Amino acid sequence: MLVRMERTNGNPVVHFEVLGRDTSALRSFYTAVFGWQLGPVDEAMDYSMVRGKDAGGIEGGIGKAPQGPGHATFYVRVDDTQAALDEIERRGGKTVQPPVKIPGGITFALFADPEGHVLGVIAE
Repeated sequence: MLVRMERTNGNPVVHFEVLGRDTSALRSFYTAVFGWQLGPVDEAMDYSMVRGKDAGGIEGGIGKAPQGPGHATFYVRVDDTQAALDEIERRGGKTVQPPVKIPGGITFALFADPEGHVLGVIAE
């Protein structure tokens, strides 16, 4: 287990993102292929939330990649993002993005595993 938690189901995947260059095309693609219901576009971030909990899935987002061609990331819920990053680094991973607090919302961070795969952690 990444970080010892009191939860009985460990640390579940709770969010995903698909980020790319042409967000309009990505939104159209995922809506058409999978029938995903998207929230309104946040114009400042060019980002739409994907509503999935009602269908037994997880929440997600489709938005603009900050740089490069884009990527897909999943996020694991933890109690403390910094404690998770500390454990990740002790076990051979690297911090990619230190913890960021979204005003009125979650705190997230990104890390690379020992093979370079980038994933995220979220604390609510």
